[in-house]
Amino acid sequence: MFRQVIIGGLAVATLFAGGAALAGSPQEMLKRYEAEAKAAGIFPEGGFSAERGKAFYYAKHTGGKPATPSCTTCHTDSPLKPGKTRTGKVIEPMALSKTPNRYSDPEKVEKWFRRNCKSVLGRECTPVEKGDFITWMISQ
Repeated sequence: MFRQVIIGGLAVATLFAGGAALAGSPQEMLKRYEAEAKAAGIFPEGGFSAERGKAFYYAKHTGGKPATPSCTTCHTDSPLKPGKTRTGKVIEPMALSKTPNRYSDPEKVEKWFRRNCKSVLGRECTPVEKGDFITWMISQ
């Protein structure tokens, strides 16, 4: 089964099997985002960047909800520490070294990127933003 994703006005098809994306590890998620970015013509020379992922995490964004201007609003200034939702629910650390299964369930990864990107950015994240973010989290 295919799912269509719109990236910068360009439709990109992503492959799903039985409703689940074909991925099961952070590295496989990166391959998926690389394929999506290449199909959209937005894959950066040099590939994904942990440095860009880190900058994205700490950046103050203006397109989303005023109460959630950055990832650090809920996930703290350190991806190695637990965060909290605005309702007080604990969020496991974002860093792969602290939460090893964090980026292994494609449906969950996409669910949280979709929700959080819309809240922080006011739009869905691009495959490059997702790949940069996960690349940085893998290094943490």
